[in-house]
This record gives sequence, C-alpha cells and structure tokens, in this order.
Amino acid sequence: MGGSPEYPWVVKKQVFVRLVRGEPANRLAIEYGLANRTIQRWCLWAGLEFRRGYHGGLSTVVDMESTTKPGARYHRLSVGDRAFIEAGLSMDPPMGVRQIAARLQVAASTVSREIARGSTRISAAQKRYCAELAQHQTMRIRRRPRARKLDEPRLRGHVIRRLNRGFSPEQVAGDLRRCFPARKEMQISHETIYQGLYVQGRGALAQELKVEKALRSGRTHRVPASKLPARSKRPWVEGARLVDRPAEVTDRAVPGHWEGDLVVGPQRSGLVTLVERSTRFALIGRLPGTKDSTTVIEVLTRLIQDLPEQMRQTLTWDQGPEMALHPRFTLATGCKVFFCDPHSPWQRGANENLNRLIRDFYPKGTDFNTITDEHIGQMQLLLNTRPRKTLDFQTPIEALNKKIRAVALTP
Repeated sequence: MGGSPEYPWVVKKQVFVRLVRGEPANRLAIEYGLANRTIQRWCLWAGLEFRRGYHGGLSTVVDMESTTKPGARYHRLSVGDRAFIEAGLSMDPPMGVRQIAARLQVAASTVSREIARGSTRISAAQKRYCAELAQHQTMRIRRRPRARKLDEPRLRGHVIRRLNRGFSPEQVAGDLRRCFPARKEMQISHETIYQGLYVQGRGALAQELKVEKALRSGRTHRVPASKLPARSKRPWVEGARLVDRPAEVTDRAVPGHWEGDLVVGPQRSGLVTLVERSTRFALIGRLPGTKDSTTVIEVLTRLIQDLPEQMRQTLTWDQGPEMALHPRFTLATGCKVFFCDPHSPWQRGANENLNRLIRDFYPKGTDFNTITDEHIGQMQLLLNTRPRKTLDFQTPIEALNKKIRAVALTP
C-alpha cells in the first residue's frame, strides 16, 4: 500500500509537497498517472487529513512561514531549518544529529525530537523525513484550538466555590489534588486559575465570583520596606531576646510554640492575634477599647489558658510596650515570652501572614469596637479550616488535632 517500487519516494515527496501548497489531488493524479485513491492512501500513511471529492486534497492548508516572534528568546525551526535537516539526513553518509544541531545552533534534543515527530511513514517498515510535510504538520498543530481546562463545568464549579470561600489559587489547586488524587481531570494548576482570573477577559472566572476581590492581597505593587530607625532599648526585653529562646522552636517540629501581635484600628480598638508555629492554628481576641499592657495580658491569658500544658511552651512577640508585663502572662499560663529583634518581622513570619489574612476580612481603618465577638469567632473558624500549602494542604485545625493526639500518646 503506497510502498510499491513503481512509486518511489521522490514521486511521493513531490505529491506531498504540492498537496501541502494547496494543489488539488485530482490535478496531481492526472499529472502523475495516479488514482485519487492512491494519493488518499499515501496521505493516510503520512498522517495527513485528506478531503475527498473531485477537488479533494488536504483538509487543512496553513501558512508555511515560521511563527517565531521578533526578539523572542527561543528559536523555532523554520522551513529553511527543516530543509537543512532533510538535506543532512539525505547525504551519504548522513549527517549526525549533533552535527546538524551545531550548524543550526540549536540543542541536539531539538533536532532529535524534530526528526522523530516530522518523519513520514512511506511503507509499513520505512519512514522518511520531509521538510515541507514536517512544517505543515507543525503549523497545523499550532493553529489547532486548545480546550481550556476551566471550561469543564464540574471543575470550574469546584474552583469557584473555593475562591468564594477565600481560598487563594494555590490553595484551590492543592485542595483539589488532595480531594481528587486519582482524577487528573479534576486537578488544575494555580497558574491556570490566575489566568482564568486575569487573562481571559470577557467570560473570565472573576465575573462568576461572589467576593469583591479575586485575591486576598488586592495589591498592584509591593509595599516599600519600613525606613524607621531602630527602637530604643526596652527593659522588658532583657533576658528574653530571640537568642535566649530554645533551639527546638526554630525548626517548627515541636508543637506549643506561638507567635503573637496586635492588629490595631481607630478609636483605640484592636485585635490580639496568636498563631501556633507548627500547625498555623490561629487564636484571635478583641481588645476592649484599650491597648495597655494589662489589658493585652488579660486577653492573651484568656485565649491560651484552656490549651493543654504541652501546647503552651513559648510565645514570640515584637518589642512593643504592650508586653511590658509579660511575666504576669508567664506566671498565669506557664508560657515563656521571647522578643524579636527590632524591625525584623520575618522572625514572626507566621503571625505576619495571619495578620495579612485578617486584613482581608477587616481592612485598615476598621474600628474593631464595632465588630462583635461572634464575627471575630467566625473569621477565626474560617482561617483555621482553610487548607495550607505549608501543611501539605491540611487545615490548621486538622494539624493541631494530630499534634495534640500525638502529645497525649507520648509517655
């Protein structure tokens, strides 16, 4: 079938090249003394889409020019490059893949893949590389419309529901991988979700969301770093600096070590925020209209005192005066307090991240005196039931329960 000696490769190649250029099969059949069915069989062998009929030919004829954009960092093979590959393979002896790649100034793997992908079957056991056919197949594939994964209704619904619950795109992707581990069609990358939110334009994913912001940050640029001078020496910091903190706190392997801070608002309002370093479990309490050290210590004690003793090891804070009476807190809870270096928020990275998440619920300028304890409790529950990448997309409450059970079983 198409491999008989009366039709050598040179004849088939001429027919293929003229078909690629848009000539009808009927004219070629007459000129070469072939039957239309013979040309159709050759196209089937070559993997070309053939259109039947008196004026039949290739069903898709594409522009054969290279599509490499000017100034692009990559290099797509052009018709001339493919012609050089064909000429090199036709030499006696044929040029090697690395020789061809060196002449074209591309990687050897690029040439190797091109030969494997662009070779045309001319018989049951023989393939030949044809530059024009390889270029035609490549350009046809590039023009083929790609199905968007987010167009699948069920997957799209899962993504939208999670975004409406405040998940980030990365959390959505991780949660779907965990919920559907064996179903690739129900998994999606966070980059695809970002594109669905910002790139697609009309009919975009963001138009179906019920939340005001697609992303929690809502920023268009980075916030500049603080240029404030270092704080003066504080007496409550002595003997409780970060260098005095136990070494086991650093690797986050042992539970019971917390980071804390205040989220402040107008009218002397604010929140006390705590986050457990190993599980990212959050505790949040409202300040009753004042931010003095006595009030802050009372709120902290109320938040943490009901936890098991093993979960009350240390608390890391900044050098603010609200913790000047920290020995009272340690006496009431058994939890020792340690202070970060001045202007070093990364030393309480988990708490800084928690405070940013809280600002997603209550932006700067919010008067926390008008926020009820019930609403604060609902926010805390939502934050503790979101999957987190750092926990392998477990929720903080799941991770905390596992830690508590492990501690309880330890003799």
